[in-house]
Amino acid sequence: MTAETRPGLRISVVGLAGAGKSTCASLIEEYALDKGLPHARIKLAAPLYDLQAQVYRRAGAPLREGAQDQVLMEALAGAMRRIRPDSLAADFASRLSGADTTGLVVNDDLRDPHVDAPALRAQGFRVLRVTCDEELRQVRLAGRGDPSRADGSTREIDLITPDAVIDNSADLDTYRSAVHALLGSWL
Repeated sequence: MTAETRPGLRISVVGLAGAGKSTCASLIEEYALDKGLPHARIKLAAPLYDLQAQVYRRAGAPLREGAQDQVLMEALAGAMRRIRPDSLAADFASRLSGADTTGLVVNDDLRDPHVDAPALRAQGFRVLRVTCDEELRQVRLAGRGDPSRADGSTREIDLITPDAVIDNSADLDTYRSAVHALLGSWL
């Protein structure tokens, strides 16, 4: 395998809703841009977002771009896993194979410790756990305006062993510094 085809750094950011996973993924992308590294952001739950949009469209209800009807998405994930337990992981692997993986690849929506986490680990992903103060997390969630909130999909998040943990309870610059320092140590 040459340096041009060797997989780069693969990171899956885990944590509770509102902890700052998407912000972390954006900071990782920012780091890649600053360093001139190719990068890709690949959502494990992309099929769930697609299905959520179809359900809302069929229901004739508006859905804000990026909104999460967490109750619906948990139900959709449960149905997909009932039909085929590795369906989300297999779809993710297919999309990963089509991405430029020589730089940084980030995923920010891993929740399942039983099928999805081992599948991502087998593909070389390191796990970064993001935490924050619970009161702050609740304030963030309230400000998102999601149609529904549910924490069922993260009830077993602690079963996913992280390679590193970053607290996101301070300001954005402090968070950025912590994320960038970790990336520097991993590269």
